[in-house]
Amino acid sequence: MAYAVLLCLAGAGLALWATTRSWAMDVSGRPEPMPLVSEGRTGAQLLPWLPALALVGLAGGGAVLATRGLLRRVLGGLLALLGLAVAAGGAYGLAADLGDRVTWQWPALTLLGGLLTAAGGLFTALRGQRWPAMGARYERRPRQPAGASDPGGAAGLGGAAGPITGRGTVEAWDALDRGEDPTVR
Repeated sequence: MAYAVLLCLAGAGLALWATTRSWAMDVSGRPEPMPLVSEGRTGAQLLPWLPALALVGLAGGGAVLATRGLLRRVLGGLLALLGLAVAAGGAYGLAADLGDRVTWQWPALTLLGGLLTAAGGLFTALRGQRWPAMGARYERRPRQPAGASDPGGAAGLGGAAGPITGRGTVEAWDALDRGEDPTVR
């Protein structure tokens, strides 16, 4: 799981960084005594959707950790498609006529970042269902009725299920373990 998350994060981060660099330089002439003007255009200026997709790839790489089961596999498939779209943007930057001078390394790094993101997404889609998920330890459990038994729960471990009588005592900590708020009476 760590490899897939790192591939997604590294690939999307690399693509995002590479889109902020100058991909093309336009040189325009001016009247004789003034020098030529060269203006650089970044990948984000040429393809405005590219940094947005890279940001979604970063968020998706983090979401792999928070999801589980089928949802994680679907997320992996979406990350693979997103990575291919970013790679296509980098390939377009390499193949298209963008200006007078094209700097090839930034579109190539965008292409590489997209392929890394796609590889991480594909790895997640294929194997993500078997990976461990975040624990449900801190999720709120539904409150049980007063007469319901709790085998193996707080009452089974010796904790009282009744009202909390002492503040700052072990009973308050036991109440937190049961999912109750010790400050509410």
